Amino acid sequence: MTENLFPFFLILVLGLGIGAQWLAWRLQVPSILLLLGFGVCLGVWISPDAVISQLTATDDDSLTPKLLFPIVSLSVAVILFEGGLTLRWNSLGSAAGVVFRLITLSSFVTWVLTAVASHYMLGFSWPLAWLLGAILMVTGPTVVGPLLRQIRPNRATASILQWEGILIDPVGAVAAVLVFEVVGHSETMPPGEVALMVVQTLAIGLTIGCIAAAFLVISLKRYWVPDFLHGVFFLVVALIAFWGSNWLREESGLITVTILGICLANQKLISVEHVLEFKEHLRVLLISCLFIILGSRLQISSLIEIGWAGIPFVLTLVFLIRPISVFIGTIGCKWNFNERLFVGLVAPRGIVAASVASVFGLKLASIGHTPESSVDAFAKADLLVPVTFLTILGTVLICGLGAAPLARRLELSDANPQGVLFGGASKFVRQFALVLQSLNLRVELIDTNFGNVTAARLDGLSAKCGNVLSEHIQEELDLSGIGYFLACTPSEEVNTLASMEYMHLFSRAGVFQIAKGGKQHGRWESIPENRRGRTLFAADIDFARLEQQVASGAAIKATPLTDSFTIDNFREMHGENAIVLVLLTKERKLRLRTPSAELEPAPGDNVIALIPVDEHENQPPPKASTDGFPEEIA
Repeated sequence: MTENLFPFFLILVLGLGIGAQWLAWRLQVPSILLLLGFGVCLGVWISPDAVISQLTATDDDSLTPKLLFPIVSLSVAVILFEGGLTLRWNSLGSAAGVVFRLITLSSFVTWVLTAVASHYMLGFSWPLAWLLGAILMVTGPTVVGPLLRQIRPNRATASILQWEGILIDPVGAVAAVLVFEVVGHSETMPPGEVALMVVQTLAIGLTIGCIAAAFLVISLKRYWVPDFLHGVFFLVVALIAFWGSNWLREESGLITVTILGICLANQKLISVEHVLEFKEHLRVLLISCLFIILGSRLQISSLIEIGWAGIPFVLTLVFLIRPISVFIGTIGCKWNFNERLFVGLVAPRGIVAASVASVFGLKLASIGHTPESSVDAFAKADLLVPVTFLTILGTVLICGLGAAPLARRLELSDANPQGVLFGGASKFVRQFALVLQSLNLRVELIDTNFGNVTAARLDGLSAKCGNVLSEHIQEELDLSGIGYFLACTPSEEVNTLASMEYMHLFSRAGVFQIAKGGKQHGRWESIPENRRGRTLFAADIDFARLEQQVASGAAIKATPLTDSFTIDNFREMHGENAIVLVLLTKERKLRLRTPSAELEPAPGDNVIALIPVDEHENQPPPKASTDGFPEEIA
């Protein structure tokens, strides 16, 4: 093993990274906590410095940063590029002014207050405190994104946090560079030169980002690049643009790749969805490996060296500095107080803070040859990285465990998102949705047929007229309280495409499509099973059958089961022709029937079934149940 330490270490990093991601998914906790924990444990056994020393056959400690941090910088560029690809102007709406204030005035307030706190609480010199304040003004899009997918707050709040998390990263990185240039190199740099550096950085980032976006659009529009090369072609162009910007002005590359992603996401000439899917997979891999490697370089002794002051410092950042900066920065904005409070308490730090702190920690450690004043100013430079990682751990832990209960307490998200988004609004779907809505489940319908949408709205249902595959429809959707997508249109192809489109929102477990009638094997199978959503109800219960039964007078009813009225009594009352569709359990969990998962109703559950006309017309009036529900809700 000692002779093959590098490949062994590489396999360990990959295995621990993906394992941490999977375990975090199973436990429903932020993945960054497990990634950093696994990384620190790995560093106790094998450190990257030892691996690189063996690989290069030298004891030169300076080789590790020379080899490692260019990789970290390129990885962060890819992460921000992918984040920019998810930012659409339509998702902001009237919140654009709020986001602008958060990344300007609020970030400045955070910078100042964090510097003050680190100076008086951690004993940092003012130059080092200003540098730490710039690094910690950023939030973590790699943490915010999964957090938002988990708690699903309302659309406005999610958009604000997502935009802020991505746009603030290059702002923080550029601010850190400015502090280092001003304090680390020259204490007498005039304000005009500082302003010029800012203007140059912004101009270079904006110019190269827009040029690279135009080049990619033209390349795909004129079919210069084959389809199978789109993903890697976008990646290479983004990295070249990042390197070129940094060559002209340090840290302008982060602005470049962010602008590049935003331009591509909001243009209408080419589709970038397939590229975004490739980048999402790459982002997960990069984040997993980066946190494991950076965590393995963190020494537990350095965390202990911070002392007990580190914990009050992190708590001050979360519960005092962040809320104050958000409220000050958004004074005068017409913004809901609950949303403002939630955004003010949710600001986890992530990979950008970790990588920037690591880079500047090494730079500061190497300025021992500078004048004595600089050395004194950065006497505690070795604590910069441990404090940053402690802040990452603390903010992620607090936000990861507290954001969901806070969102529910502020009525910004549903504690039990069991609502249903229907693709289609036919008569059967409308009846089905009405019964779910009567059980206090949120339903949303989308259909291209204006008559169906009008009928749904007249019935008191929330319905949108448009193509379920349309980007505009998806951008307008408020998915708070929605946990499932049911594709129920007459077209098998539309149902399949819609299922594939919404899998990234609800995962495969929450996406269903109605069965297709006719032959389903061999040459008659139009769409492979692995490209479809989960089959809804049963293989022989297709759209035509359901619509025919509803048209002939069949009704969808919800029947609560009790100890005295069981599923056997239900079958005896309605016969075997009644089609059980879903269950709403006593824990308020929706259980949808599929061919591979037959339902097992129990007392306390509500059975939602399609009752044939000859059955429900001859039934006696339903009895009141002991739990307060009517026995049947039509």
